[in-house]
Amino acid sequence: MIEIFRSSIGKKLIMSITGLFLMLFLLVHLTVNLLLLIGEGEVFNRAAHFMATNPAIKVIEPLLALGFVLHILYATYLTIKNQRTRPIGYSSSASNDVSTWASKNMYILGTTIFIFLVVHLTNFFWKIKFGTIGTITYGQDTLPNTYALVSVLFIKYWWYDMLYVAGAIFLGLHLSHGFWAAFQTLGWNGTKWLRRLEVIAYIYAAIIGFGFSIIPLYFLIFK
Repeated sequence: MIEIFRSSIGKKLIMSITGLFLMLFLLVHLTVNLLLLIGEGEVFNRAAHFMATNPAIKVIEPLLALGFVLHILYATYLTIKNQRTRPIGYSSSASNDVSTWASKNMYILGTTIFIFLVVHLTNFFWKIKFGTIGTITYGQDTLPNTYALVSVLFIKYWWYDMLYVAGAIFLGLHLSHGFWAAFQTLGWNGTKWLRRLEVIAYIYAAIIGFGFSIIPLYFLIFK
């Protein structure tokens, strides 16, 4: 059983499984982040505090980190291997046999997203997890003012807003192919299912890309 994960097919399976796990995380992450647009921060601060103190999240965090690492490592391995054996990348064409720009540049998009992720984690996750941020009181509850940390960065630095929007667009492009390709690797490769998955992939990618983009734009334009 272990031998299959040492083969190219096994490595693609790991990429698909970790990719789907990360895509599920993105939906949860986007849902919480969109609370930034509601009110003056109380809803988001309560949600962020819940996520930071929830025991289940503490278990999921290392799994999420492992998922990122495995996804990146296997993507790198498969890309290098395929470049040595044929002039195209590891991605497959769509069901209509027309390769999209995203499908032919998945690793480039992934690398760009990784760079953005490092910047994002440095500015938010690291400061929230290991830094010192102010607190705010709602009734009898005193919570970390995560809203202030996020909103100040978006309001003060317009260039970071543009970087964030660009990262969201690249992420959406990456997902537009990665979503249905993951299911294809797992065996959902019939023509009928692939066409449906492609449509769902574009919808999902648009939701993620647009959803993350409107957050910095909201603070840039309206705050």
